[in-house]
Amino acid sequence: MKILRIHRRLIAIPTAVLMLFMVLPYGAAQAAMISTEQATHVPAASRTGPEARAYVMGILTRADVQAEMRALGVDPEEAIARVDAMSDAEVRDVAGKIDSSPAGAAHGLILGIVGAVVFVFLVLVLTDILCLTSVFNFTKCSVKGKSK
Repeated sequence: MKILRIHRRLIAIPTAVLMLFMVLPYGAAQAAMISTEQATHVPAASRTGPEARAYVMGILTRADVQAEMRALGVDPEEAIARVDAMSDAEVRDVAGKIDSSPAGAAHGLILGIVGAVVFVFLVLVLTDILCLTSVFNFTKCSVKGKSK
């Protein structure tokens, strides 16, 4: 036990870093009802040119997508005209990128980092209260006979 007390910071810092890296790769999970069209959609790699064009146009004509495009300063009609001017290979490439891009990935990363920092903080406070570490000055050791 005396060896653990001597090397507690040597153990605590790598453990905190490892806990942080275990949380980072996971985004926030989301669940929602999906339509039959979404459940049966064909992957972009197996779509022909006209199918890929119809898929991209279907996405561009959705009201929520057009509202977001306007919010970003892009004219939806101009975007549709540009897709019309693309070759079949380019449209298949765009459809593949739409299919493979994660939605809300940055948001999940931020939540993961904040969650990990809060978790490490709480673990360090708890270990300070139990007199296993001495990281924070605002905690008091609750075990009699031990002081910081």
